[in-house]
Amino acid sequence: MVSITAMRRRRKTTFDDKIMYAVIGVVFTFLMIVLLYPLVYVVSASFSSGVALEGGRVVLWPVGFNLNGYRAAFSYRNVLSGYRNTILYTVAGTSINLVITLLTAYPLSRRDFPARKGFMIICAITMFFNGGLVPTYMLVVQLGLINTPWSILLPGAMSVFNMILVRTFIISSIPAELLDASRIDGCSDARYFIKIVLPLSKAVIAVVGLYYAVDHWNSYFNAMLYLHDEKLHPLQLVLRNVLVTLSDFTFNDISSAKEMVTMIGIVNLLKYSLIVVSSVPIIALYPFVQRYFVKGVMIGSIKG
Repeated sequence: MVSITAMRRRRKTTFDDKIMYAVIGVVFTFLMIVLLYPLVYVVSASFSSGVALEGGRVVLWPVGFNLNGYRAAFSYRNVLSGYRNTILYTVAGTSINLVITLLTAYPLSRRDFPARKGFMIICAITMFFNGGLVPTYMLVVQLGLINTPWSILLPGAMSVFNMILVRTFIISSIPAELLDASRIDGCSDARYFIKIVLPLSKAVIAVVGLYYAVDHWNSYFNAMLYLHDEKLHPLQLVLRNVLVTLSDFTFNDISSAKEMVTMIGIVNLLKYSLIVVSSVPIIALYPFVQRYFVKGVMIGSIKG
């Protein structure tokens, strides 16, 4: 019996097919350029001179290549400590998120857990209703978490959406017969979870972990509320403070138009450099989870 793959190989490409492939190629090439150009421009602008940037001479490649923007960015106090704090919050926060999410999703995926429907209703309610900003702040104060890293790590330690994502993956991708087989071999529930469920859930763990890591890396609002010590501030809050300082910059003390253009160029150059500084590390994580990403985001879309 001839396989479908062999039939596709034997099928000749018609003129209509060539036109379709050409149109698809042009469309996707255009979309790729539209999506990539802003990223390339930001990187090129960060390596250009302030005068060239303000003069509009930066189009694709850096003009007047230099590292002045990055030197200025790292010359601000607390930038390096902000990097250290953000890495700590991202690693520790993502680990806490994954542990709590997996430990919640697994029992709710078990059909023999009698209270799972009730717990799912309670979890779903929290997606639509919450106490609000003021009660949350009061709770953090009463727990003694103010001005400690725990005020960043514990509030919002689990996303119900991500928990449902993991639960759906376990139900749809791991056969229930594996649990029965493991019980016959004398495997406990904890051992089954660690030795079977977790290894088979690498795809969803990678995707959910990336979601959590990006959220922690970009977060600054909770730190602005709960952290008063600048030494504990994450990178995003430090960079926000730098950008606020730059936006409040006045040119009253500048005497000539040439000096004003130079200073405006430096300010804009610093802004582009800060964008690269804050974005590159988390973007670098994507290639490591890319092979799991498509499978993870398609969870529950296809049955059978």
